Amino acid sequence: MSRVTVSPKYQVVIPKAVRESMRIRPGDQVEVFQYEGRIEFVPVRPMREMRGLLKGLNTRVRRDKDRA
Repeated sequence: MSRVTVSPKYQVVIPKAVRESMRIRPGDQVEVFQYEGRIEFVPVRPMREMRGLLKGLNTRVRRDKDRA
């Protein structure tokens, strides 16, 4: 876990190890959420990059007999 300091302009630097592991590059966007008393940064990824993310997922859904 890394610790960062908030600058007088309310800016933080994402530590190099985190940037590299999350493949964050200059110009990338991140979404910022407040969740259960903490701040979370989630990288915004292009939809093309998500291709194949759910590959192998079982898409069969059990349905009641009276439902199609």
